[in-house]
Amino acid sequence: MEGLGISLPILLAQVVNFIILLGILYLVAYKPLMRMLDERSRRVRESMEQAELAKEKAERADEEVKKRLEVASKEGQGVIARAVKLGEELKQKAQQEARQEGGALINRARIEIGRERDEAIDELRREFADLTIMAAEKVIDRSLDKKAHRKLIDKVLKEAKTLKKG
Repeated sequence: MEGLGISLPILLAQVVNFIILLGILYLVAYKPLMRMLDERSRRVRESMEQAELAKEKAERADEEVKKRLEVASKEGQGVIARAVKLGEELKQKAQQEARQEGGALINRARIEIGRERDEAIDELRREFADLTIMAAEKVIDRSLDKKAHRKLIDKVLKEAKTLKKG
């Protein structure tokens, strides 16, 4: 081997140095480096698991939000339907009350008109009786008993009235 320029004691010293260097590197660099890589790998795995859990939670939360929105939408539609129904009922009630009030007003007006008509007819009768008495006084040229003649005229008018109604 000496022909190749290799010396056995130097080769042996270099192999021993290389093995010692490998041992030192294994203890000093490889083990801590492997521990660090294993720790990093573990943290990456944990982060991936946490990300997966967060993704699942987000999906569940999204589904829950969708369900709640559906429920809220249905409740909102129910509230709107009830409000529309209530509004329609109030409208119907107001119309009914207006009809009743209108009918009552018409009835009161009819009664009032009838009363005023009767009063006007009575007033007209009294004036007619007075005019008749005055005319009779002028014709007879003397004063007649107003009370007696008024009773007689009222009686005649009442009889005429009952004949018209009958």
